[in-house]
Amino acid sequence: MGGTEEIRFQRRGGLGEVEMTRPKALNALTLDMIRHFDPLLRDWARDPAVQAVVIRGAGEKAFCAGGDVRAVWDAGKAGDDLTAVFFREEYTLNRRIHAYPKPYIALIDGITMGGGVGLSVHGSHRIAGDRTMVAMPETAIGFFPDVGATWVLPRLEGQTGMYMALTGARLKTADAVHAGFATHYVPSERGDELNDALAAASWSGDPKAVVDGVLADFAADPGPAPLAEQRAAIDRCFGRNSVEDILRALEAEGGDWAAKTLETLGQRSPTSLKLTFAALRRGAEMDFDDCMRMEYRLSQACMAGHEFYEGIRAVLVEKDHAPKWRPATLAEVDDAEIERAFAPLGERDLAFVDD
Repeated sequence: MGGTEEIRFQRRGGLGEVEMTRPKALNALTLDMIRHFDPLLRDWARDPAVQAVVIRGAGEKAFCAGGDVRAVWDAGKAGDDLTAVFFREEYTLNRRIHAYPKPYIALIDGITMGGGVGLSVHGSHRIAGDRTMVAMPETAIGFFPDVGATWVLPRLEGQTGMYMALTGARLKTADAVHAGFATHYVPSERGDELNDALAAASWSGDPKAVVDGVLADFAADPGPAPLAEQRAAIDRCFGRNSVEDILRALEAEGGDWAAKTLETLGQRSPTSLKLTFAALRRGAEMDFDDCMRMEYRLSQACMAGHEFYEGIRAVLVEKDHAPKWRPATLAEVDDAEIERAFAPLGERDLAFVDD
């Protein structure tokens, strides 16, 4: 077993195993974890003895609740370059997972948010359990759905991605499978057994076929997805041409779901809502690498602004859950400022170096 106190690695048979070991912090992803995991993934991709990779989170609560945004908040307040370095290295890791040449199996049995989605959704196999809860809650903290979400979310069926991005809606197990965040459901009580079966696999033939064969013995029906019942309304309301039009559509929709959704959107950063809407619309027409470059530009615009620091203050630092967004309304958001957030950064732009 190798690694650090925060992330552990081992190889059993043809399986490379990764465990994030910060259960008290809901396995939040730190820069140190990224710096140990990324080169290991690179090496395992080249190692013929490693046929597949599995990643999970320690404890029963979380796979990974996101990036260590409190550390980024502290760095931004202090003028530290972690505000650039963290996102650059995290997005590079997301890209490696997206392009990984071997089966990458994420056991997302627990809270999977933000950076945790980036560690899972780009892999070939995402296994939900009974405790799964998936969300991209960034508009609640003055940020935007990143870690490749601007590529993933527009490619979900209908307007599910836009709905999740703007509201931060939390998907439980059946919804996570229905939406496409998870490829399979395996009951929580069988998670360790699944892991052991993968480690004991013979790996003769195509590795993906081997993983699929093992999963066929464990996968179960997650049951009906509540999200499916709202799908028509989601598509009607969230396929509009602006955030303002979405709000008007929700008002016209009526009913409890629309009312709750309007209330949720009213609590989000207006700037984040507009930034997120624009990013997903652009991401729908981009390839993965261009989405990551766009996200890096947006991350740096957020680091130079007000909303992220106010959102983290309200949710994670002082925990009053009463952010004072500036501006406070959609009507006051400067569309030119939103457009500037997408501008190239020149020499500071995100650049990928192929190993």
